[in-house]
Amino acid sequence: MPIIKTQEKTAGKVAQMLLQIEAIKLRANNPFTWSSGWKSPIYCDNRLSLSYPDIRTAIKEGLEQVIRENFAAAEAIAGVATAGIPQGALVAEAMQLPFAYVRPKPKDHGMENLIEGRVSKGQKVVVIEDLVSTGGSSLKAVEALRKEGAHVLGMVSIFNYGFDIATRNFHDADVSLVSLSDFSHLLTIAVENNYISESDLVSLKSWRVDPSNWKK
Repeated sequence: MPIIKTQEKTAGKVAQMLLQIEAIKLRANNPFTWSSGWKSPIYCDNRLSLSYPDIRTAIKEGLEQVIRENFAAAEAIAGVATAGIPQGALVAEAMQLPFAYVRPKPKDHGMENLIEGRVSKGQKVVVIEDLVSTGGSSLKAVEALRKEGAHVLGMVSIFNYGFDIATRNFHDADVSLVSLSDFSHLLTIAVENNYISESDLVSLKSWRVDPSNWKK
């Protein structure tokens, strides 16, 4: 049975850091529109954390600790392109492990690689992802690694929206997922630090339950 959980030790701290640098923005009354067409009160761009050395390091160390505690047999790290690449490389360097990354689709020239870097058959790999929403693109990376013969131990992510569909998708694909922070912990920190009001909180919670129909 795969593990789907959030790292309690880092959840509040990471949420606070991402809000502080506006890597996560919350707008209940003026929602964003995702590429899927969903209206969303949250926009998340964790790549901004790379511009803040202290935060970048804290996230790297958090991801490394999650791997050591949950996937200690890891023999290689794989990042999901594009946002999972920089933190994946940093973690691989810290753990002195090989690194590769998985494209969303093969290159249209040269060797037409889907996986960049070397992954060997039977190699125990941990996948690093920036953000998990429904899990679709994340799990395509796992599928590509498995087709290459890798043994995927699991995935770690910086943030997880906590959608029920993502939990089902990871269970169905038999992939464990451990996240540094998630939407529920974010809301707690956001209210405590006056990023949102109590009335905003109700709207934000309803979005997470049914994001495709929110504000319709």
